[in-house]
Amino acid sequence: MGHRTLKRAMGSYGQLAERLNRFPQGAPPSELLFRILKLLVNEREAGLMARLPIRPFTAARAASLWQIPEAEARRVLDGLAERAVLLDILDGEETRYVLPPPMAGFFEFSLMRVRGDLDQNALSELFHQYLNVEEDFVRDLFATGETQLGRAFVDEAAIPKEDGTLTVLDYERASEVVKGAKAIGVGVCYCRHKMEHLGKACGAPMDICMTFGDCAASLTRHGVARAVDASECLDLLQQAREQGLVQFGENVREDVGFICNCCGCCCEAMVAARRFGFMRPVHTTNYLPELDAGLCNGCGKCATACPVEALSLVSAHDPKRPQQKAAKLDADPCLGCGVCVRACSRGAIRLRRRRQRVLTPANTAHRIVLMAIERGKLAELLVDGQASYGHRAVAGILGAVLKLPPLKQALASQQVRSRYLDRLMAQSHPIR
Repeated sequence: MGHRTLKRAMGSYGQLAERLNRFPQGAPPSELLFRILKLLVNEREAGLMARLPIRPFTAARAASLWQIPEAEARRVLDGLAERAVLLDILDGEETRYVLPPPMAGFFEFSLMRVRGDLDQNALSELFHQYLNVEEDFVRDLFATGETQLGRAFVDEAAIPKEDGTLTVLDYERASEVVKGAKAIGVGVCYCRHKMEHLGKACGAPMDICMTFGDCAASLTRHGVARAVDASECLDLLQQAREQGLVQFGENVREDVGFICNCCGCCCEAMVAARRFGFMRPVHTTNYLPELDAGLCNGCGKCATACPVEALSLVSAHDPKRPQQKAAKLDADPCLGCGVCVRACSRGAIRLRRRRQRVLTPANTAHRIVLMAIERGKLAELLVDGQASYGHRAVAGILGAVLKLPPLKQALASQQVRSRYLDRLMAQSHPIR
């Protein structure tokens, strides 16, 4: 059955799937997606959610879109926020709501705590099928466009202190994200919790999934995550590093929304990095490991530790020891996370700077606009179905567009086909 026929057959759930797929990181409709949505929301809620804007909105705005009393709209929104399908953001005396994308968003939130109101075993199986077997969703999420959702953070202890050329900027440090966060929440790792229900989880720490800022405030308010201070969160980061886990967080420089502590066996991002490595599904750090053949004894600890299989053992080509092995790096899939440096007990691996610097979007708005342009969805940010944005929202989006290089701006103009946008871009890049 074609996607359009399937969406029509699924009624409100089909409408919600179509709404979700308007995100730059979408959710391709399928029978599996509809079964997931049926576990998370009822049919009425699905129909109402299908009409929500992409950007944050108030209960009054939802009531207007739904054509119901504001008090009733607020009850629905608060109920969805309690289940972490929506996030509620306290802005002074006003509460704004936002429907997060499926990932990183309400898919993860559904498994970030143990719940009795939801069949998490069935949900885990459906997630596994939708993400790991059907493949369309994870390919769209991680392997479409140049700008991706997440990036790796470098293990700060793996940077040689004596090498002055390897200065790590604050936004490259997970510890600085933690120290600068206005709120911190820690919940159960979605990936390992899912694999636990499938009987395949590894022994890595479970209570270690980190959210920050408004997202953390909402999740902790509803018991999806627990509030922690920076000191405890830094201890968890260190614990994760000692366990050989990779810090994978939102691909922005400012106000990072999440950091996951990823293993190579359970984590969706690490699995995607192995499956679609040539398409750069995870933004790397600005570093690469450098191997010292004179110190390497071919033990293979680094290859075992690498979450994306960028290291392997090959013949050392030693005529005196024909069975001797040595580590070899494949730089293309390497994340530059530094896990291998910590794993090597002989000091045979050190990090060096990549030749070409990896560019990181300034903030979430910048990232979303880039992703939308590359995926042909910029117009969805400006007008979302029945929900038109106010002047401030449109101004924010256009402001992010105007900060892009000319080529990206040209792509944006083609998608929006707006004379107004063309004039703004001409003013931002005057002919000299």
